[in-house]
Amino acid sequence: MTKRLIKALMTSAVLSVSATTAFAAECIAPANPGGGWDFTCRQIGKIMHDIGAVDKPVQVTNMAGGGGGLAFAHVVSERGSDADLIVAASSATSTRLAQNAYAGMTADQVRFVGAIGADPGVIVVAADSPYQSLTDLIDAIKAEPGKIAFAGGSAVGGFDHIKPLMLLQRAGITDVKAIKYIGVDGGADAITQTVGGFTAAMTGDMSEIVGFLKSGDVRAIAVLTEERVPGFEDIPTAKEQGLDVVAVNWRGLYVPKDISDDDFNMWAERLQKVADSAEWQEAMAANGLAPFTKVGGDFQSYVDGVVAEIRDLSKEIGVIQ
Repeated sequence: MTKRLIKALMTSAVLSVSATTAFAAECIAPANPGGGWDFTCRQIGKIMHDIGAVDKPVQVTNMAGGGGGLAFAHVVSERGSDADLIVAASSATSTRLAQNAYAGMTADQVRFVGAIGADPGVIVVAADSPYQSLTDLIDAIKAEPGKIAFAGGSAVGGFDHIKPLMLLQRAGITDVKAIKYIGVDGGADAITQTVGGFTAAMTGDMSEIVGFLKSGDVRAIAVLTEERVPGFEDIPTAKEQGLDVVAVNWRGLYVPKDISDDDFNMWAERLQKVADSAEWQEAMAANGLAPFTKVGGDFQSYVDGVVAEIRDLSKEIGVIQ
């Protein structure tokens, strides 16, 4: 069989598949199968089709590399006006953009269309800690800024590190460099540091602490959400304690920058329909997510604010220049 014939057969096969396989849109998951971004694409895409928000299935493409940077560059440089493209994103996306981790690319090169679920940020202390509230902990830090340390599952400058700094800034502490942070390998190790008395508190996500809450090893003194989390109503928000900080690992989407406002609003409406569906409520419950719904311009404004705040904090602690 000649190479020309093989090529012709391959071309015919591709055309045949293209003719019989139609998709409403493509969702890029900027990671390998199995992670959070992959979950976002597959669950949201499936539910969009199941509830009739789109009339054909959503194709999922995995594009791992650079902590989401490869997919971001692909969208910006090659798909800038593709109205049939959505991309999974999370708080890690906005944090990396704020810290220039995507080789000079910036958050305003795409449009953030919405988030419909989140892993809430939390501040946790050991069960026998003298700090009974977030206010107690903040007051102790104000009294001796260099003495009290936090442990978290991200590296210095990562989102776990940024969360308490946001709280402390709201509390009027200007020298955030003085606040000690120990980055360890995941939330469980951060809790071990805190329970063992090596740090005063742990900063992480709700999904990381559920087992430790149930066992009684720790107490959560604040959840960083707009409202108390269903199932964990005994944990007060930081806002209730006078610190207006919402810091969650949101699950959502961005779209290419140059699509029309009508197309942007169309994706926002589709995402809202998923958020309102019983199917999505079940998916959140099964995967430990809490309600966090911001779509359209409201979400874009939220991301803009978070990126600016993380950039400023990252400069203060020396993560970026």
